[in-house]
Amino acid sequence: MPGFELFGDKERAQVQDVLDSGVLMRYGFDGMRNNHWKAKELEAALAQKMKSNHVHLVSSGTAALTVALASAGIGAGYEVIMPTFTFVASFESILALGAVPILVDVDDTLTLNPEAVEKAITPRTKVVMPVHMCGSMANLEALQTICDQHGLLLLEDACQAIGATYHGKPLGSIGDLGCFSFDYVKTITCGEGGAILTNNETYYQNAHKYADHGHDHIGNDRGAEAHPFLGYNYRISEMNAAVGLAQLSRLDEFIAIQKKNYAIIREALSHIDGVQFRTVPEGGEENYSFLSFFLPSEALAQQAQKALGEAGVDGCFYWYNNNWHYYRKWEHLTQKKSLGKLPKDVLEALPDYEKADFSVSDHWVGRNISCLIKLGWTADDVKLRAQTMADVLRKIL
Repeated sequence: MPGFELFGDKERAQVQDVLDSGVLMRYGFDGMRNNHWKAKELEAALAQKMKSNHVHLVSSGTAALTVALASAGIGAGYEVIMPTFTFVASFESILALGAVPILVDVDDTLTLNPEAVEKAITPRTKVVMPVHMCGSMANLEALQTICDQHGLLLLEDACQAIGATYHGKPLGSIGDLGCFSFDYVKTITCGEGGAILTNNETYYQNAHKYADHGHDHIGNDRGAEAHPFLGYNYRISEMNAAVGLAQLSRLDEFIAIQKKNYAIIREALSHIDGVQFRTVPEGGEENYSFLSFFLPSEALAQQAQKALGEAGVDGCFYWYNNNWHYYRKWEHLTQKKSLGKLPKDVLEALPDYEKADFSVSDHWVGRNISCLIKLGWTADDVKLRAQTMADVLRKIL
């Protein structure tokens, strides 16, 4: 998800504004900053772009998930439903607040299976967290119906899917809360950064306070601000926000390039028997950061991924054996390894994931390959890549 591929004059100009003022912190120092408020500007621009009433920037996507959950009062004694295919930040954010992550299967969308979500609900369930992996979305209509029926919050982890839409609405703006990541390998980047989106005034007020040590941000004297509740430091810097401000102005440009490159490769693979593309829910449009497809078996998928690499096709990921993104390699979660002792209630409430049956997820993820779509390819690069991928897959299938 290569926003970092196209740094240029816009990013340099925004960063230079911050360096010229000498104020790298997003709060205070009003007289020094020459009216440069990069974090505030980026929050306003994101709110407009994502059609959301409120946006608060934080230091990472992980911080965004943590603060979003905290803003809604999620903590000890509560369960959060999340998918088996995601990034480890999903369960880290839940555990950081003393809540319990409940893993459930994904389906052919490579995101939360609504039927599995329904079966996993208990009296302790408070949140359903779909993760829009590799640029495409969960069936949000089905998940929203489940949440409405059971009085649950819908929290979109859209960290890998900025720019995608569902029934015309930007991902991240549809649930009660939504989160983006702007780390170095996302569609647009701040270097490090994240954002929380919500239309709920209470959640927004809680979020911006909690992310800054509980400061209420009332008045012009930071030292005199009140602290209505405990908080932590998840602040973004002005330098990071400046990069993100420039990158956001280029989001449509990046998505258009990815869509063009994606379409060429998908067309080349669409005529090959045995290639099945991931399902995009009706009414959804990807952000085209990955082309994800299934092969007839796990063995063929592994063989294909190896052969693609040997043919010089980089960036084709086999998540089934990936340490970061699939439950099979999350030994630190399944074995409950932590530097600090986990609370007794969490230890007792965590399911025994070493014995869990996620064969439905294995069926889909074990046969999946996701190929990164880059911005920097020339037209000839894309054509050669498409032809090479098609040749490799035909030989295997």
